[in-house]
Formats: sequence, structure tokens, C-alpha cells
Amino acid sequence: MIGLLVILLISWGLLFLIEKKNLNAIGIFPGKNHLVQFAIGLVMIVVFCLMLIFIETQLKSIKWQFSGFRIRPLVDAFVYHLRSALTEDLIFRGAILYILIHRLGPKWAILISAVFFGVYHVFSYGMTNERWVLIGYVILITGFTGYVWAYAFYKTKSIYLGLGLHLGYNLLMSCFYESQPYGELLFAEISRVDLGEPAESFYAFFRGLFPTVMTLILLNLMLRKGIIRVSDKKRDIE
Repeated sequence: MIGLLVILLISWGLLFLIEKKNLNAIGIFPGKNHLVQFAIGLVMIVVFCLMLIFIETQLKSIKWQFSGFRIRPLVDAFVYHLRSALTEDLIFRGAILYILIHRLGPKWAILISAVFFGVYHVFSYGMTNERWVLIGYVILITGFTGYVWAYAFYKTKSIYLGLGLHLGYNLLMSCFYESQPYGELLFAEISRVDLGEPAESFYAFFRGLFPTVMTLILLNLMLRKGIIRVSDKKRDIE
């Protein structure tokens, strides 16, 4: 909690000193529209992740065992992932991204945010000593995810849509797969049939890209239909 407060304080300082703005510039104060965006992001990514899990279950003949419904671990996991997602979103898709959009334009700002988000995950996953192929894979997959979430920030001028996507992905995946400190919250995998090469490598890319590609497609559709409100582009860029 102290860490979040420090990040918020630094964010406010950067916005005030560089752009003469306050934290409302990144939509930090939740209004009705922000909460709707958060809910849309959360539901959207949960649906896509469930689709991915279904595909993987069929493709690899995975058998699942229900771990039981335990309220306390689920609540603890929700709080943990909310705090973690909010921390990362404030760093990569908060004040700094807002400033970069104004100084460099949205294309370069979003790209820079995505690259740093991808590189960050190499360190957070503890993969600095891995092969360059694996490092490149992590940067590509997480960087592309960061790109779409930064794009969502640019379009909505708020962190809430991306936060819903971020939280939903991390929490849903921790309900099925091993993860620290919370994993297999609802189901545990008891058996699977792995694919041979090169099918396994192709599937790894599909698995990493599927939720984000689907998110980008649906996000653009919802923006065009006006389901998700587009921010004032002139005000955002200039």
C-alpha cells in the first residue's frame, strides 16, 4: 500500500511539473464511466481466457480436478492481483505514458511503453539468464499485451479499462494454472498430452497472443460502435 501511495505521489509530481495537470489527467478518480470501462475489460479478458483454456484442454487432452471453492484464497488473490496490476499500470500506463503521448505523440508513446513493459517482464520472471529465444518470446508476448493496454489508455484517457484487462487475466489464469503466490485456485491440472515440435512452439505463440489479439479486435469494434467512449483526441495529443 505504501508503494502505491509513493507511485501516486510521484505521478502527481510529474504531471504537475511537466504538464501542469493533476491525477485526474490519467482518470485515477473513478467515475461511472471509468467503472463501466473496468467491468468491460474484466469481462472481456475473462471470456477470452476461458476460450483459450477450452482450446488448450481440447488440443492437449487436459484433465482438470476441481480444487474446491474457497472464499479466503480467492479474496486474497483478488486483492494481491489488483494491487499488482494497479502498480504496473500506474508505472507503464499512467503519468509517464500520458506525458509521452503529449511530447512524442501516441504512436511512439504507446510503442515505448510496450517495449519497456516487455523488458520489465524478463526481469520480473527471473529470465535474465535464459536463452535469447525465450527472452525474445517474453518481450514479444508481454510487449504486445502492453501495447494493447496502452492503446486502451490512450483511447479512454483512463487507466481503468487496461486495469480490468490486467486484473482479469492474472486472476483468471491463477484459477487454473500454477502461479506464485496464488495458483490453481479453482482447478488443478492432473494430466495432459504435450504436442511435439514444431507444433508446441507454434502453439506457444498462439497461446501468448490469442487473448491480446482478440482483445484488440473487440476493443476496436466497441470503440467504433461507441460502446467504449473515445477520449477527446485533440486534447490528449496537444
